[in-house]
Amino acid sequence: MSWAIEDKGYSQRRACDLVGMAPRVFRYKSNRPDDAGLRERLRALSSERRRFGYRRLHLLLKREGVEVNWKKLYRIYREERLTVRKRGGRKRALGTRAPMTIPQDRNQRWSLDFVSDTLIDGRRFRILCVIDDFTRECLATVVDNSLCGERVARELDAIAERRGYPCMVVSDNGTELTSNAVLKWQQDRRVEWHYIAPGKPMQTDVVE
Repeated sequence: MSWAIEDKGYSQRRACDLVGMAPRVFRYKSNRPDDAGLRERLRALSSERRRFGYRRLHLLLKREGVEVNWKKLYRIYREERLTVRKRGGRKRALGTRAPMTIPQDRNQRWSLDFVSDTLIDGRRFRILCVIDDFTRECLATVVDNSLCGERVARELDAIAERRGYPCMVVSDNGTELTSNAVLKWQQDRRVEWHYIAPGKPMQTDVVE
């Protein structure tokens, strides 16, 4: 359009007729903000939480006080090509992660992990293990056939009632520990949660 108008001297209406475009469409100027700060923070969170989709990233932004409509966030999420890729092959950690500090007192850092086994009749069960990294106390061993994110949040609250909340919780990237219920628990209790790098279980060596 610009070439036809500027170089060929065509009128705006004639140039639009040649390409089949309405003149009002050509004259339209978007007044949408570029949201540079939001895009930069979204990219940073996506690099830290590589298995988080836009819904979980939306919760993390809300936790930081960033109020944004989820539809707008989804549009930016797609434009920035942050869509989570399907799992396949060996997982390799990408990007950088902040190193964990060594705990100096009780309740500074808890580690969470699951173990599982099978009963003699073939039924499987799981155990949620919670360890204080400083005292090496086993704060809880929760046994059940199924342990969802909501159950994990309830058990952490039960521990905190008698012991207080930790400064940080360390875990792997399991679906139960990255669920919306656990993310909401982090936000409401203001507890920092550190997810280890994929394929690096020794980063939670205490609970392992």
